[in-house]
Amino acid sequence: MQLSNLANPLPSNPKKHTPIHGLAKQNQGRGSLVTCNILINHFRRTINHNNEYQEEVSLASPTYRSELQPSLFKVQAIAISPQKSKYPSHFNPLQKLAATFLNKIEALLVIPLEKTHPLPKTIDPSVQISGNFAPVGECPVHHGLEVVGQIPESLCGGVYLRNGANPMHAPTGGHHLFDGDGMIHAVTFGSRNRASYCCRYTLTSRLEQEAELGRPVFPKPIGELHGHLGLARLALFMARAGVGLVDPTRGAGVANAGLVYFNGRLLAMSEDDLPYHIKMKDDGDLETIGRFSFHGQLDCPMIAHPKVDPVTGELHALSYNVASKPYLKYFCFDAFGKKTRGMDVTLAQPTMIHDFAITENFVVIPDHQVVFKLSEMIRGGSPVVCDRNKTSRFGVLPKNDAEESEIQWIDVPNCFCFHLWSAWEENTTIGDKIVVVIGSCMDPPDSIFNESVHTVRSELSEIRLNLSTGESTRRVIVFGMNLEAGQVNRKILGQKTRFVYLAIAEPWPKCSGFAKVDLETNEVTRFMYGAGRFGGEPCYVPKGEDFGIRNCGSDDGEGFVMSFVRDEKEERSELVIVEASTMVQVASVRLPTRVPYGIHGTFVCGDELKGQNVCSLL
Repeated sequence: MQLSNLANPLPSNPKKHTPIHGLAKQNQGRGSLVTCNILINHFRRTINHNNEYQEEVSLASPTYRSELQPSLFKVQAIAISPQKSKYPSHFNPLQKLAATFLNKIEALLVIPLEKTHPLPKTIDPSVQISGNFAPVGECPVHHGLEVVGQIPESLCGGVYLRNGANPMHAPTGGHHLFDGDGMIHAVTFGSRNRASYCCRYTLTSRLEQEAELGRPVFPKPIGELHGHLGLARLALFMARAGVGLVDPTRGAGVANAGLVYFNGRLLAMSEDDLPYHIKMKDDGDLETIGRFSFHGQLDCPMIAHPKVDPVTGELHALSYNVASKPYLKYFCFDAFGKKTRGMDVTLAQPTMIHDFAITENFVVIPDHQVVFKLSEMIRGGSPVVCDRNKTSRFGVLPKNDAEESEIQWIDVPNCFCFHLWSAWEENTTIGDKIVVVIGSCMDPPDSIFNESVHTVRSELSEIRLNLSTGESTRRVIVFGMNLEAGQVNRKILGQKTRFVYLAIAEPWPKCSGFAKVDLETNEVTRFMYGAGRFGGEPCYVPKGEDFGIRNCGSDDGEGFVMSFVRDEKEERSELVIVEASTMVQVASVRLPTRVPYGIHGTFVCGDELKGQNVCSLL
């Protein structure tokens, strides 16, 4: 699909369309033998409550159109092309002149030069946002959706939410899948087998400023910041900021990756900004409250995977800096949102640390080979590279110790885990203290960011860090299967885990199903979505218990697994719910619009919703 086919201009009379939600108000070695069971979805019993799903979809965004046909949802929703520049009323004549001048430089020099350089697949928009990776418009709440099967009673009153990158504007240059604006898709489970759905942009400062200008102006950190033209993009942005056309101090992140529910707040995160507080409304809709700094206690970005300790209720998090020291920070908030610890972590070079782990007594910090080298842009390359001369290592930090000197670093050569699923502590028969880390080891390490002739491998692995001897071992648990994006029972995070639920990322980067891996027996049970059907990260929800602090149950595999699935042949999206103990589908919810493949999600139960904090203070 060519980029020109992705362009969908604004309607000629936008006043006849509803403005985008919320903007109107502002204008090593093989593992042991694995036993594998395969279950393929053939569930087709249907229950219809009413015909509400056959009504025409009225998307909130003026820049997207969709049509809904009986029994078959066909949605054509794609990123818009930059329109004729708009000048906000607060711009003075000099700012308008500067904006026109800078826009012409971009249109006449930068964009034509970019088009003369072939793009690698990792940042080619025709690859990265084609098919069901293409963005969609906002969808207001739709109630009374068609349900196939029976929604488990323990899910009723709760909400499944999944984040993802959904660019508002069609890219003018390179675009990586992680570059898009954040959009959250939500399915709310009601009583009597009913469900509703909506999707909304997270109204980041970046999105609001670009919507006000009618064009993308913030550089895309992965897709555009390559080589000399990437430097030119940075220079344009700095010039726009210098004359007051944009304000990066208000935030430049997209909030498109992680979701965490902490201290009564749903927070949407990316690596490059503060979290954004999202309100879940009583009618199933979503509303962005705003950028959240924990009441002024946080003055730096937070990575997409903070960890909530299920015993203490504390939230542990990291922040990395690509340009200046300290390259890494660690901080912790107590169960009531008060910052209790914070420290700088010394690294020799800026490193991408997308995820980390906690145990009962430790925080486990990876320092791997994917690093940021801004000097590579001068040489014409990407600033995100794999440093083969660097030895990967893990830092083990006592939770209750605020001194960096207490971090014990243990080398784990040739290891890169984009995600860590679980970690816990053990003792050997001779009394050695072991930290066990379960993660997906990826090779080539930078394959997500840079094109490679080698086939991507992401294998579930066990890493054992011996705190007594300072040594490590690593083994592959499931060999020859790409397992990426998933979850464990979050009620026992930091304790020994038996089951992990992971997407089967095949054919990469699509996910053809998910796997339940028994870490005690190495048994793998696969649930496959079926021919032409693909999903994303599986979300595990324990059965019949709330998520309160200190409510830590056993990891018996009892619960449910859910994921959005797209049938590419039937052009239909649904939410599939699978019973974890049997790996049999029990229900699916037919959705009123296309749901693109996304990133990470979470489940918020009804009891948590009752304690939701909607305070708008930073």
